[in-house]
Amino acid sequence: MRTPIAALLLAAALPAIAIAASVPAPVTKALAAPAREADKKDDERRKGGEITAFAGVKPGQTVVDLLPGGGYWTRLFSGVVGPKGKVIDVWPAAMVAPGARGEPRMKALIGQPGFENVEALPVDLAAYATPPADVVFTSQNIHDLPNKSFGGLDITAFSKNVLASLKPGGRFIVIDHTGKPGSGMTETDTLHRIEPKVVKDAIVAAGFKFAGESKLLAHAADDHTLKVFDPALRGNTDQFIYAFEKPKK
Repeated sequence: MRTPIAALLLAAALPAIAIAASVPAPVTKALAAPAREADKKDDERRKGGEITAFAGVKPGQTVVDLLPGGGYWTRLFSGVVGPKGKVIDVWPAAMVAPGARGEPRMKALIGQPGFENVEALPVDLAAYATPPADVVFTSQNIHDLPNKSFGGLDITAFSKNVLASLKPGGRFIVIDHTGKPGSGMTETDTLHRIEPKVVKDAIVAAGFKFAGESKLLAHAADDHTLKVFDPALRGNTDQFIYAFEKPKK
């Protein structure tokens, strides 16, 4: 019999009490901003403050939110980098072209009160390029790159373009749904999972230095066999969080 998901998730959340003490003041201030009131209900589940601290996002930086979805991370990063920094939301150009389904979502994240430092950048992901950035962050998207809907992109080739876009010492933060050992990329378009080792090896092969991982989104109740959208699991999948750095020389 499986241990109830709720019980295991509660146990996994307990270390966050200790971790919270290491969240820098600019992140704590951004978490409390009235402009992101609607996001606050998700902060504990998504570990917004702790992950932002792990990512190394700081005031004055340029941060890329790659495939920002509903904008949870965009809004949080916006508050941290402040008026002297900026957040660049990178979208696949076809997804947000005039009249495309993603266009309203892209537009909803820019020009909003309290988030004036957010801008949108539609790109061809196969030729990914941005202004020089301090941090490139992507959550639950790397597994999509090899899929037909994203053009069947090679993760290493894509990561080389990310590397070129970062300042020396810049960080590439990757969060995704964990696939079972040995699954490789066979479940990226079915369960929407990817084996962590495959991601790490592919990004290191692009020239990045592996800079560490966090277990903040590890959930033992997820046995890696269900689709990530399954109602029994959605929002509480076992996820890996990897940090990579561009060498300074």
